[in-house]
Amino acid sequence: MVATLSDDEVGKKVIDAEGKELGIVAKVENGEAAVDPNPSVAEHLLAKIGVEGEDEEDYLVTDGMIDRVDDDTVVLQGDI
Repeated sequence: MVATLSDDEVGKKVIDAEGKELGIVAKVENGEAAVDPNPSVAEHLLAKIGVEGEDEEDYLVTDGMIDRVDDDTVVLQGDI
């Protein structure tokens, strides 16, 4: 089963299958998450309260790349 991304994921940590933190979800739109690999303290706090935003260093993660979504994390598949 493929996890579906929603605005609820904004502010969650994104980790790979081995547990390495890759960034935070900065914005979700059309089943794609903009992941900020190096969020500032301000960006992290804004994301935690649901303020979406993205910048030039963000990269996209799609539903098909996700293994699961937990309370605080988005876990990517090991084979991407």
